[in-house]
Amino acid sequence: MKLKYSILGAAIAASSIQVQAQQLDIKITNLTQGIYFTPFLVAAHNADGKLFSVGEEASANLQMMAEGGNVSGLSADLSALSADIKENPAEGLLAPAMSTSLMLDTTDGNNYLSIVSMLLPTNDGFVGLNSWMIPTEPGTYTIDLNAYDAGTEANDEIVNGGGAPGAPGIPVDPSGHGGTGGMGVTDMEQNTTIHIHRGSLGDDDATGGKSDLNNTVHRWLNPVARITVTVN
Repeated sequence: MKLKYSILGAAIAASSIQVQAQQLDIKITNLTQGIYFTPFLVAAHNADGKLFSVGEEASANLQMMAEGGNVSGLSADLSALSADIKENPAEGLLAPAMSTSLMLDTTDGNNYLSIVSMLLPTNDGFVGLNSWMIPTEPGTYTIDLNAYDAGTEANDEIVNGGGAPGAPGIPVDPSGHGGTGGMGVTDMEQNTTIHIHRGSLGDDDATGGKSDLNNTVHRWLNPVARITVTVN
């Protein structure tokens, strides 16, 4: 009888491990008409791997991602927690209306999924899936994602090659539809915590005005991205 229970217990334990260690097929779709996404960070991690919290100040590594698209700091944070990580699945920028797909094998205990990327052209806007609990039931799940403002930089909407943490300005406008000579929409950020992004304002003056962004191209409404996760 003891042997029977021991075998049963071992089978249950093995089954539990198999449920928690999963294979995910992930598709990321850009839902905007004129916004590009910088190379993504995609990770399955444990409960300690939360990348950001709405209403709280951004970490230095989140700021680095949101202002310049650099995910190396966040990736290092998650690597220290033995997360399962994939970077840059699109092999560069993800253009408007385009999708990219990847496969992610998770290990035991990494039951949460996070995905982040900077929005271009913005000052410190990013798209984020934050510690989404991975279902144990096989199937296909769809999550729509909002754009967030890191609260670390004023949304001046000036394209000047900025991108280093704390340096004002937008690194680049990949669409090529922006202007030049903008005076700046604002020079201060009143909400210095992470919050839903107000969106770009832009204007229709290609050689001046307040903004270097085009108000017919660079505006958006949430959601800005759609994630499709197939749990195998």
